[in-house]
Amino acid sequence: MIWLETKLFVREPVNAFFGIAFPALLLVVLGSAIPGFQDPVAELGGRRAIEGYLPITLTMAIATVAMVTLLGVLSGYREKGVLRRLSATPVSPRVLLGAQVVVNVGALLVSCLLAWLAAAIVFDVGPPGNIAGFVLAFTLGSSAMCALALAVAGLTPNARASSSVGSLIYFPMMFFAGVWTPGPLMPGAVQRIADFTPLGAASAALQDAWAGDWPQWGHLAVMAAFTVGLGAVAARYLRWE
Repeated sequence: MIWLETKLFVREPVNAFFGIAFPALLLVVLGSAIPGFQDPVAELGGRRAIEGYLPITLTMAIATVAMVTLLGVLSGYREKGVLRRLSATPVSPRVLLGAQVVVNVGALLVSCLLAWLAAAIVFDVGPPGNIAGFVLAFTLGSSAMCALALAVAGLTPNARASSSVGSLIYFPMMFFAGVWTPGPLMPGAVQRIADFTPLGAASAALQDAWAGDWPQWGHLAVMAAFTVGLGAVAARYLRWE
C-alpha cells in the first residue's frame, strides 16, 4: 500500500511539485530576487533574512502537505467509495490511512531537506542551531496540522467541501506563519494571535530552534494541544463513507 500510494502521489504533478519542489524553489527565487534578503536584520537578532525565512518555508511545506495533499486525497477516497470498499477487505481503511501518513511524511521530509540544501548551497545557510528542539517543533507542528486535516475531512460531507474549508484555513494559517510578513515584523497584536495558531506556533518554534535557542514552551504546548484536541475530533467524526 505504501508503494502504491507513493506511485499515485508522484503521478499527480501538482501534489509532487507543491509538496516537494516548491518550498526550495520559492526560497531560491526570493533570496535571489529581493534586495537585502541576504543582509543582517536587527529584528532577527542580526541574522540574515534568508536564515529567518527558511524555517518559515518549512512551515509552509507542512501546511501544504497536510491541508492540500493529505486532506484532498483522503476526502476524495471517501467520496469515491474507496474507503468503504476497503472496509470489506482484509486491507482495512486504516492500512490505507497509515500508508498515506507514511507517504506524506516522507514527501514532507524530502521537501524540507531540499529546501535546506538549496539554502545551504546557494546562500550558505547552516543547519539548525538546536537540532533536538528543531526535531521536536517539527514533529509537533506536523502532527497538529495533520490532525487539523483529518478533523476537516471528518466534519465536511464531501471532497468539494473539504477543499473549500481547507483553503479557508490554509491561507490565514500561512499568514500567521509569516509567509508574507515574518513574525518579528508583524504588529504585536497579530503576533499574539499567531502564537495561538498551530502553524504560527510551529513557525516561531522552528525559528527559535534554527537560531540555536530552545523553542518556547508556550508554542510547544499550543501545538500539542491542537494535536490532541483535533485528533479527538477526527477520531469522533471521521467515517469511511
